[in-house]
Amino acid sequence: MWILVSAAFVIALGFGIVAPALPGFALDFGVDEFAVTVIISAFAATRLIFAPASGSLVQRIGERRVYLTGLVVVAVSTGLCALAQTYWQLLLFRSLGGIGSTMFTVSALGLLIRIAPPDRRGRVSGMYASSFLAGTVLGPFVGGIVLGIGGLRAPFVFYAVTLVAAAGVVAVGLRSPAATTRADEAASVTLRFADALRSSTYRSALLSNFANGWAVFGVRTAIVPLFVVSALGRSASMAAIALAVFAVGNAVALVPAGRLSDRHGRKPFLVAGLLLCGASTSAMGISGSTEVFLVITFVAGIGSGLITPTQQAAVADLIGSRARGGPVLAAFQMAMDVGSVIGPLVAGVLVTHLSYGVAFGSSGAILLIAAVGWMVVPDTRSGGGLAAVSSGSDALRGPDADEGPDAVGRRDGE
Repeated sequence: MWILVSAAFVIALGFGIVAPALPGFALDFGVDEFAVTVIISAFAATRLIFAPASGSLVQRIGERRVYLTGLVVVAVSTGLCALAQTYWQLLLFRSLGGIGSTMFTVSALGLLIRIAPPDRRGRVSGMYASSFLAGTVLGPFVGGIVLGIGGLRAPFVFYAVTLVAAAGVVAVGLRSPAATTRADEAASVTLRFADALRSSTYRSALLSNFANGWAVFGVRTAIVPLFVVSALGRSASMAAIALAVFAVGNAVALVPAGRLSDRHGRKPFLVAGLLLCGASTSAMGISGSTEVFLVITFVAGIGSGLITPTQQAAVADLIGSRARGGPVLAAFQMAMDVGSVIGPLVAGVLVTHLSYGVAFGSSGAILLIAAVGWMVVPDTRSGGGLAAVSSGSDALRGPDADEGPDAVGRRDGE
């Protein structure tokens, strides 16, 4: 688990290192600003398009192999970006990186589900999310230093080298006594997306992840900086402070929420987080001062911190440590990616034709609707995972995925 947590930090750190250099590197080829946004969007688009295939690969060859392959694909594609001689080469290589990104994102969640003890899934999810957040926050600062020392191509070389190192550590480290290769061999239950979709709890997870992507990963990064500059009349540096305040609120809640959800269930923290994040997001557009806006942003960060680890742990509860559910995990990731793509576009239209208040209010409303979805389903800690829901499926005949011992002789709940 610590290997996966450390790898998540390195991946997020490298992504943040590349982020400041990418726009300037693209402009250096003599293209306009729209062409720059195409490169940024292409990465997200290939992630979204290739997610189902990543899920199928996990189903066929196992999480560990897909995870390592994804790291290598991103490392190679990032290294090629550093060697790009034209805009079109940069676009192609960056797009290939999105394929590798979705491979290790889907498989990493599957690995965490396999390795984490069932009674500590929330804690592990919180640690993983905190590590990723730390890398995301520190990445741009490190990237600025690398950029200043080595120029526009240096961050890509730096990221490629760190990914190769991370892949080597994961390849060696996951051959420990809790090796996932043994779990892969022992897995006797295969979950299909069509079977998972029959579960109202899984549908609630898809909705909340969509809402989380829409409001937190989409609208927050796209609309909050515009609101701070245009509506509040502050500088771009204050917009960066607002994003940092959100990250601080997020970090405060991630690990405690995951740990407490292991004791008291996922549902209370998911509902509370969605309500808190939804209400505070709605209030952002009507905040009358910078100080009030920063307080609301901090509260929204806490709400998001309650959602992320408990939502991931809830999906882990549904799948179980003995099941392989690549397409189920891929669809869960895609829900967030779709929200993060659509959210900023819709919010931008609402800001242009109506107001910031309507844009933030509609985003908050989606989170509140997702909260209602979790109110009417049972807590995943009470049992009855997807294998139980799909007990009539040919793919799921046999005992519940959470009832048999896993590869290290442990039963769920022990």
